[in-house]
Amino acid sequence: MLEAQPEPGGAVRSAGYLGPGFVADVCSAFYPLAAASPAIASLALEDHGLRWAHAPAVLAHPLPDGGCALLSRDVTETCSALERLGRGDGAAWERLWQLWGRLGPALVDALFTPFPPLRAGTRMLARAGPAGVPAFARFAALPVRRLMEEEFSGPGGLLLAGCTMHTDLAPESAGGALYAWILAMLGQQYGWPVPEGGAGRLAQAMVGRLRSLGGEVRCSTPAEEVLVRHGRATGVRAVSGETFRARRAVIADVAAPLLYGGLVGWEHLPARLRDDIRRFQWDYATVKVDWALSGRVPWSAPTAGRAGTVHLSAGIDEMTMYCAQLATGQVPAEPFVLMGQMTTADASRSPLGTESLWGYTHVPRSVRGDAGGRGLSGAWDGAELELMADRVEQQVERFAPGFRSLVSRRHVLGPHQLQEHNANAVGGAVSGGTAAAHQQLFLRPVPGLGRPRTPVAALYLASASAHPGGGVHGACGANAARAALRAQGPVRRWLRRAAAAPA
Repeated sequence: MLEAQPEPGGAVRSAGYLGPGFVADVCSAFYPLAAASPAIASLALEDHGLRWAHAPAVLAHPLPDGGCALLSRDVTETCSALERLGRGDGAAWERLWQLWGRLGPALVDALFTPFPPLRAGTRMLARAGPAGVPAFARFAALPVRRLMEEEFSGPGGLLLAGCTMHTDLAPESAGGALYAWILAMLGQQYGWPVPEGGAGRLAQAMVGRLRSLGGEVRCSTPAEEVLVRHGRATGVRAVSGETFRARRAVIADVAAPLLYGGLVGWEHLPARLRDDIRRFQWDYATVKVDWALSGRVPWSAPTAGRAGTVHLSAGIDEMTMYCAQLATGQVPAEPFVLMGQMTTADASRSPLGTESLWGYTHVPRSVRGDAGGRGLSGAWDGAELELMADRVEQQVERFAPGFRSLVSRRHVLGPHQLQEHNANAVGGAVSGGTAAAHQQLFLRPVPGLGRPRTPVAALYLASASAHPGGGVHGACGANAARAALRAQGPVRRWLRRAAAAPA
């Protein structure tokens, strides 16, 4: 395995930049998809040191009036918390949970297998029944705002809306309710766990498993070119000039626009693909702030202190404004902030009585203006990042007055730093491309079959640009690996040798 960075892990790494005793997760931190993923489960990473930890509650959405929508792994507790916010909202959550009980397992299998998911899809259709299929199709197409209007009387539906904000979809985007429901129900069933000791422990366990099977990881070895001969990938040349030959296949955990026309020259690819890649849409850029706190976050809603993940926004209209400003190239005035209380989830992340905390928000890939009136231009140099971090902290202070007085150290990562940390995060995009419907399933990363095969034989796409997309679930890599192994049947090997033989 060739890794460009000095250590393996990509977006699944930890660092000590918050100071002694504090562990910060540089990019990803909570792993509901990994907890549910058959691909991750099949690796038995617990045998290589991985241990999961859980916060007392999964997710909180504090409200300006001091209330709090809370998601717990105990469905009764979740329903009770939501019922206190709106009459009938506990029952609404119970209905969503029952729907998950019927369709969730088959849906997860369908998401994590190559498109089309024939077996899992058949099971899902059978569980839904003839009358249930059209109803679920409508449900899957709903914007999350509409789902909230139909099901919830109070603000408890913000739990779902905040989950949609994990993507680059707006509350009015078709399909946003489905993303929200999946993330929320995974939290209800599995929680949103973290690796004990830091996200890097997950990567270390995977490397440990690879090495136990005789594999080798070569760090600080960025690839420069995928070698292609007679339409087939034969190896990789590193920036250093060293060549690595592939006996079976090359599996590229590389964003699609970096692979097609980058590592693989256009002369080896069909002309149509060049136009398709020109139309590829990235997700929004990201600014992330880490804090070392001298105490726990002083939430106005104390219940929020129990949750590993906290969503910050005053309501659905504020979320819509945030998304509208992003869509029009404006740096949002009141950003939606996704926060992780890491010590709450895993006590090993910081000294006793303190908190290792992070929060991220999205910014436009191309900035046209600053809705917050501070003149942010999108240069994202040190001064602009500090101003953006101040804006994020102002949002935290709305829900936790006195928060700033607890900050002992702050560390800010902007789009440039995220890309330096992981070349796949082009321009600070962390999901390998938009989650919008026009770039999902058989349209991901470009119109086709939604499978890991590429136009070059023995080359497979294994990054988040492939179906099923962003998130730490291992499905993109597992699908690519299985496709490569299936292509190694004896008849296929003989045909390839015959085709490659000189005339």
